[in-house]
Amino acid sequence: SSQYPYSPLLSRVCRYPLGMSGGQIQDEDISASSQWSESTAARYGRLDFEEGDGAWCPEIPVEPDNVKEFLQIDLRSLHFITLVGTQGRHAGGIGNEFAQMYKIKYSRDGSRWISWRNRQGKQVIEGNRNAYDIVLKDLEPPIIARFVRFMPVTDHSMNVCMRVELYGCEWLDGLVSYNAPVGEQMNLPAYPAYLNDSVYDGAVIYSMTEGLGQLTDGMCGLDDFTLSHLYNVWPGYDYVGWKNESFPTGFVEIMFEFDRIRNFTTMKVHCNNMYSSHVKIFHQVVCYFRSDSDWETTPLSFSPVVDETPSARFITVSLANHMASAIKCQFYFADAWMLFSEITFQSDTAMYNTTLTPPQTELPPNIQPDDPTHKVDDSNTRILIGCLVAIIFILVGIIVIILWRQVWQKMLEKASRRMLDDELTASLSIQSETFAYNHNHNQSSTISEQESNTAYEHIFPLGPDYQEPSRLICKLPEFSQSSDEPASKSTTTTVVQDGVPHYAEADIVNLQGVTGSNTYAIPAVTMDLLSGKDVAVEEFPRKLLTFKEKLGEGQFGEVHLCEAEGMQEFMNNEFFFDISEDQPVLVAVKMLRSDANKNARNDFLKEIKIMSRLKDPNIIRLLAVCIYSDPLCMITEYMENGDLNQFLSRHEPEGHLALLSNAPTVSFNNLCYMATQIASGMKYLSSLNFVHRDLATRNCLVGKNYTIKIADFGMSRNLYSGDYYRIQGRAVLPIRWMSWESILLGKFTTASDVWAFGVTLWEILNFCKEQPYSQLTDEQVIENTGEFFRDQKRQIYLPQPVLCPDSLYKIMLSCWRRNTKERPSFQEIHRALLDIQP
Repeated sequence: SSQYPYSPLLSRVCRYPLGMSGGQIQDEDISASSQWSESTAARYGRLDFEEGDGAWCPEIPVEPDNVKEFLQIDLRSLHFITLVGTQGRHAGGIGNEFAQMYKIKYSRDGSRWISWRNRQGKQVIEGNRNAYDIVLKDLEPPIIARFVRFMPVTDHSMNVCMRVELYGCEWLDGLVSYNAPVGEQMNLPAYPAYLNDSVYDGAVIYSMTEGLGQLTDGMCGLDDFTLSHLYNVWPGYDYVGWKNESFPTGFVEIMFEFDRIRNFTTMKVHCNNMYSSHVKIFHQVVCYFRSDSDWETTPLSFSPVVDETPSARFITVSLANHMASAIKCQFYFADAWMLFSEITFQSDTAMYNTTLTPPQTELPPNIQPDDPTHKVDDSNTRILIGCLVAIIFILVGIIVIILWRQVWQKMLEKASRRMLDDELTASLSIQSETFAYNHNHNQSSTISEQESNTAYEHIFPLGPDYQEPSRLICKLPEFSQSSDEPASKSTTTTVVQDGVPHYAEADIVNLQGVTGSNTYAIPAVTMDLLSGKDVAVEEFPRKLLTFKEKLGEGQFGEVHLCEAEGMQEFMNNEFFFDISEDQPVLVAVKMLRSDANKNARNDFLKEIKIMSRLKDPNIIRLLAVCIYSDPLCMITEYMENGDLNQFLSRHEPEGHLALLSNAPTVSFNNLCYMATQIASGMKYLSSLNFVHRDLATRNCLVGKNYTIKIADFGMSRNLYSGDYYRIQGRAVLPIRWMSWESILLGKFTTASDVWAFGVTLWEILNFCKEQPYSQLTDEQVIENTGEFFRDQKRQIYLPQPVLCPDSLYKIMLSCWRRNTKERPSFQEIHRALLDIQP
């Protein structure tokens, strides 16, 4: 399944070392079936460590067909584990023991142990070939577990030793099992589609009980589930499906069991909607909640709004903050079939504090309870404990004083901003307000920065069988501020630990607006200068909007394509419509869902203020709003030919081939004309110190006569989900368009927009026929940014398109210069493009 086009939601980014090599996993959480000596005990089985005698080694040689020795790790909570690493005992050249093969068993509760199998049913994993190299192996499927056992396997009697590491991230869903009817077989005209849960790790008889499987493996299914056979898996792979006629009640019931009582906010269900095969999203779901022993009598009911697009999608079900340790949901059929590929839950982790009980493990045979030879002489213990307690109290006092001073300072800084936020919920008056928003390059931010406290290192193996020499783990070099990069705060915070730059993920979320679209980065100073300008934004009657199609969605809202009747009456002379007054105008409507929280509402109102200030012929304009009642809406221009990416992909360059295929064409002159307009719009944004952060052809709209306007809602569209790299399933980044400093340091400036313009120009000259760096995986794109940072002439540039003259390619290359100060300004780019145009 490595060639499967739909990337796993978690498996590609959830690859953090969980603490064997880093020390976060404590010695007491590492145990073993036996040990050869005290110096080869379980606690020495840490990857890349040489303490003790260099590894964990069982007491006796491992025999073939007798897999009973194990090294066990307790992660203290459920984790989503995607990758494992193993190593033998090197001990500075003295040792030469390693496991050529091994199996993995895992448990979520410490009592029921499950043998891991790959998607083909194989249990044995290829291990090491020497005592020093680290061998990393992807777990396909990934496992959800608290306890993991490594069990060495041999084909002949031999001594083995192991050092190990687990890679993944915490399993925030808390789901320990789901019970559901067994998936069924759909008979297609050419071949059957098997809609069973092929990796379910519970009991499967007439139903599936006490396990997890494909609904939690982090993999979303294809829009057309019948095509998955093209990627070396069977038709229907990744979907669990049921047919209506097998259920007289008209619904499929799935019960979800969790690790503890949780406060649930939402459930997201990835559904297929290929109605040509009589598959549709459920038309209603009814959920019951159990917090103690009894089920609540009053269920929660939800009916999704279903459109006629056949694409698979996540349906978000609000769970209204119900407290429960189990949820039972009845999904009602809307057609002959219902297919799910993923179900996730979001809950408030602050509402619970109980933990799972760890399993009882045997003590090593040479140390037993009440053994008098191991009693401790505690004659001086009391004096020592007293000294330690005194030192701890002194340190705690110092920390409290430091924290109190920092909190008091931040309270003073934020006092004025609280007044502003309260005002924003009441009205849209745009008079003399200070706009504390995401910060631009070289401006001092009024928003306190949040730093990631993770000590985890994020690694990206090149393949499932990638072997690494010892100490050569794939990571970026130690970062030091280069002389050409001034130390300045930027829109997101970056933390450097162990030489590896990291995003502060809480800040990355701000890249995405409440409706899923991009949000501009705007320095507070600029907003202060503009705040005195009173911008009237008219309220538009909702009844005059006619829904055409959904363009995309985000966490708290959606973007719709609509027709607006009588829009001309609400516009002043600065707006121009090449359309008669009695005809409807095509508009994009960003709509905030009525269940959005206060912060989302405030952000939405801020976005309206931002959009109201943008007045340029090459920037999408805010036309009107609907804010007197819920749901809040902003109405913007939309161009009749859609976005530039889809427009160019439907056209061909002028020439003999286009004549033979009878395809519509776009001339080179018109390509240059469109690129010049994009540069002009970005020149306007940069003059205001606005940073777009998601410039690409998908965010440029095309009107009559090749008119271009820059928009900002490409991020919210399912059509372009493959253009964004997902971090922990929460935030998305357009990494193939981002500069090296944006990816590695989180710095978004006009210079990083210039980089994205170079990629956009490359797209235009390629008629959007391929994705930038299409030959590289997402991980390799990120690795390539490390080469730009190191600047050792090993970085990969986008190649010169066939239609691209040298003069245009030189502009692209200038946009991708490592030093931000050496990149051209948008004013220089615009002037250069004007000179190229005939």
